Order: sequence, then C-alpha cells, then structure tokens
Amino acid sequence: MDEPHRRQLIEHYLHAYNHFDIDAMLAVLAHNVRFENHSDGQLTMVTEGIDAFGELARQSAQMFREREQQLLQLTFKDDVALASIGWRGVLAQDIPDGPSAGTELALQGRSEFAFEGGRIVRIIDRS
Repeated sequence: MDEPHRRQLIEHYLHAYNHFDIDAMLAVLAHNVRFENHSDGQLTMVTEGIDAFGELARQSAQMFREREQQLLQLTFKDDVALASIGWRGVLAQDIPDGPSAGTELALQGRSEFAFEGGRIVRIIDRS
C-alpha cells in the first residue's frame, strides 16, 4: 500500500474521531485491529479486534463534549506511519476524583499506525 493511501486512511480515521463518527472510524480498521494506549510510559489500555475497539470508542466518546486530534507531522517507515498528534478535549461529565465536566484538557503525543489488507491493523497511542 502506498503512502498516499496510508495517509488517506489516517486522515479519514482522525476526521471521524473528531466528529464522533464511530462507524466511520471502524470503516478503515481491520477486523483484527489492535489498539494500545500508553501514558507516561505505562500501558493503560489494550483492545484486540474491531468489536472491542468499537466498544471502547463508544465509551470514550461519551466522556467528551468536544474532542479533536490534529495531525502535526506524519512520517512513514516501512509499513508503519508515525504521527505527531495534538489532542484537546472538553469533558462532558465529571471524572471521579478528577476534573469536572467542562474542563478542557490538552496534550501532545505520538501515534503509530500499521497497515494490512488496505486497512489500519494497529494503532499505538503514546502520551
């Protein structure tokens, strides 16, 4: 798969994420997609398969009134795309022992996307 097609898949995924369109996010993922989230060097979440990813995506979407991932930089190495991502979100609900609804959060991180069969097969988010 060439770089323009891989870039298009990533941009579609991010656009769908930003618009809370879970079905459109899932449309570019392989059925055996693996998702990992790492925060401060610790693995905090793993899903295996599109159903588990979809469930996590639906739960996560409910936590935010607004959210946006902005693609800051994208480089390709072999069959992997490495993205620098700017993220911001506004909480829709209070987090127990944490920030309250309406709080705006922002961070920068990196995402790694791997591809198989014309779809995204792995996403690793690091912040």
